[in-house]
Amino acid sequence: MHLPPLRRVPAALLVPARGLLEARVPWVRERALDHVVERERHLVPFLLAKDVLLAATPPPHAVPLHSLPSTIPFPFRPLRFLRLYPSAFALSPHPIEVSPTPRLSALHAGEAQAVDATVPDAADRLLRLLMLAPSRALPLRLVARLRLDLGLASDFQRSLLPNYPDYFALSPDGSLLELVCYRKDLAVSSMQSYAQRTGGYKVGDAVAFPLSFPRGFELDKKVRKWLDEWQRLPYISPYEDGSHLTPRSDITEKRTVAVLHEVLSLTVGKKMEKEVLVKLGEALRLPPGFRKVVAKHPGIFYISHKLRTQTVVLRESYRRHMLVDKHPMMGIRYQYMHLMHMGKEEVGKGKGKDRRSSRSEQIIGEEFGATVDDDENEEYDDEDDVAEDDMEVGVASEDQDSDDDVDEDIKEQISH
Repeated sequence: MHLPPLRRVPAALLVPARGLLEARVPWVRERALDHVVERERHLVPFLLAKDVLLAATPPPHAVPLHSLPSTIPFPFRPLRFLRLYPSAFALSPHPIEVSPTPRLSALHAGEAQAVDATVPDAADRLLRLLMLAPSRALPLRLVARLRLDLGLASDFQRSLLPNYPDYFALSPDGSLLELVCYRKDLAVSSMQSYAQRTGGYKVGDAVAFPLSFPRGFELDKKVRKWLDEWQRLPYISPYEDGSHLTPRSDITEKRTVAVLHEVLSLTVGKKMEKEVLVKLGEALRLPPGFRKVVAKHPGIFYISHKLRTQTVVLRESYRRHMLVDKHPMMGIRYQYMHLMHMGKEEVGKGKGKDRRSSRSEQIIGEEFGATVDDDENEEYDDEDDVAEDDMEVGVASEDQDSDDDVDEDIKEQISH
């Protein structure tokens, strides 16, 4: 498989950059995009637990609590987690088992239909991700970690990969997912598509990335001038070979941004945990220093520090906290979040009327050494410390959004 040869790049563009890469760029908190991350608190362990329960046969899909896989990243003991969401998980004592509620089962059935309807789209996005890799292969373990980001089914290795033998193959030892066929018609980045829609595009054109800065953000005048010049550089597609570009040159940095931009564009939520993005960048053989590129371009990427992690959000994909183009899988995901908060509302109303617990709840709590009040009143604090590499200047910490605010936002997303 051969890609078109890399076109010649003017020598002036190969001079090592001394602009933004060496500048101290301020980081300013943006509440709307922090909210995008904050509203998905506990969503990953919730979905993984749901998948385990619904995979159990026959109905009612009851699973002993101690049988839940240890790989599910519960933020605390499984019992305490499951009891936070009574609208989704039903607990029974002696023996202690957990099963999905009818509402969760119905929503899971709707998700299965959405997954089936978006299989061709999921296959194309996964193929394009492999096309970004110089080796045309990625560790299967890394792809599995990207499953939720890419909107893949929980059993994609059985339900998706075998149905596309012209796209995918596993390495002999099963550790790598390999590309079988490079489709040139899919080797068009989201930025190239954007340029074609907004005035036309041909290879070698200068394509400027959409920029959006938060209120109160200021760039040094010299950095602003450099950024304007950098935006006018030719756009090198992330699907083109960039191995011949000089490291730490402006043109190399622009291609690195193009690759990261394309990766985030391939996700259904237009965001990704920075730790995962770094591992993927290493697998894509991005040049040294690519980790800092995200923080150095705050007009393109936003780094949220909510939920005790760092999440990279593609700014142009959001209007405040709303996705501009909502993927069908995100529509289902918002319904899951609504179900999670619905259970909290019901618990809150019940506690307001009567704080006494049922006997079955007491039995479960006592057996696992957890009291009802401690579980339901548990608070979660975000780690607001920010690494020096990612920011120079911050603003005062925002108060954590209330459950009511989050749920109203989720309802708005569902109706959007």
